Amino acid sequence: MATVANYANIFTRYDLIGAGAAKGAMVSSKDTALQKVLECVLEGDSDNIAAVVNEALATKDPMTVINDGLIRGMNEVSRLWDEGEYYLPQAIVASDAMLQGLDICEKKLGQSLEKKGTVITHTAEGDIHDLGQKIVNALLRANGYNVIDLGKDVPVDDVVAAVKKNKPVMVTGTALMTTTMTAFERISNRLLKDGFETPFVCGGGAVSLEYVTGYKLGVYGKDASQAPGMANDAVNGLGWTDMREKWNS
Repeated sequence: MATVANYANIFTRYDLIGAGAAKGAMVSSKDTALQKVLECVLEGDSDNIAAVVNEALATKDPMTVINDGLIRGMNEVSRLWDEGEYYLPQAIVASDAMLQGLDICEKKLGQSLEKKGTVITHTAEGDIHDLGQKIVNALLRANGYNVIDLGKDVPVDDVVAAVKKNKPVMVTGTALMTTTMTAFERISNRLLKDGFETPFVCGGGAVSLEYVTGYKLGVYGKDASQAPGMANDAVNGLGWTDMREKWNS
């Protein structure tokens, strides 16, 4: 019987690797300090993010480091995720590095960044596949939103209760299976019955444009990278019909 000497040629443990050399990255900065921040986020380098952020803060104001380093890097991570260059572990470690850097910058500012608004995120009842939701959370937080993460396999009642309590500008739902995405329409109906017309952005592997636009409040989210722009529209007063026309037509 033949034996396999090196399982690395067959299996890749994506749970044990970060972004590495940030394959496929297209973003860069002419500023050396900001370039180091970008690289740390892209590579998910939590060990060195504090040092490079503090180095950048020695010559730059915190908002420059946040916008031109941390957020710009996380936006690139989102693009790489959407194009299949990054896997979940790479996106998660990048998010961790970004949030660590953000915390340092906020302390330098002397206060937390003023939140643009609150967004509730969840993965549909019966579904434990929350990969996309994690990316949405990271991007929304990086762009100044207070994210209430309800987690995965969230009952319809819990989503509705969270909306009533927190009155978010937007709700998001993720589903990988067709059998679980039906929860979205039930949430929509419940919210409407209770007088809420909060834009409800739904996406995920099983979710289609036709399905989401088949019930009220629904706005189809094709890519995680769209989440901050959609939240900005909601904060600026666009209702779900306007957002659907903009993003789904």
